[in-house]
Amino acid sequence: MSLLEELYRETIMQHAQRPHNFGPLEGATVKVGGHNPSCGDRIELYLKVEDGRIAEARFTGHGCAISQSSASMMTDLIRGKTLDEALELEKKFKAMVVEGEPPAPELGDLSALQGVAKLHARVKCATLAWNALEQAIEEVRPS
Repeated sequence: MSLLEELYRETIMQHAQRPHNFGPLEGATVKVGGHNPSCGDRIELYLKVEDGRIAEARFTGHGCAISQSSASMMTDLIRGKTLDEALELEKKFKAMVVEGEPPAPELGDLSALQGVAKLHARVKCATLAWNALEQAIEEVRPS
């Protein structure tokens, strides 16, 4: 295993074992759930949106290291972002893990999940939180 692969593995395991922003969010603007029936991963994403920005993001749920670390890193990254900025990050993340594109610099630690693109069975695990984010933004946006 290369040094870079080992660093990525450590990042994923740190977020999986001690996820950031884990727990319900009192006063959330929106709460959405996600489920990956192929492996049993579940997530509930809570967002507090103020003036078109994600003021706070938290999640609960259970699942594999990939799904939990992805949710942990995502909630770190989207805090303070506008809804459009968060959706742009979602597109860049999915381009990396679904299409195998190189990670965009703004994804930061999420680049640790770039190898998921080679593990097709794990793509749904990595994108679970991001699908919930997309749904949450659709629900909270004014029509």
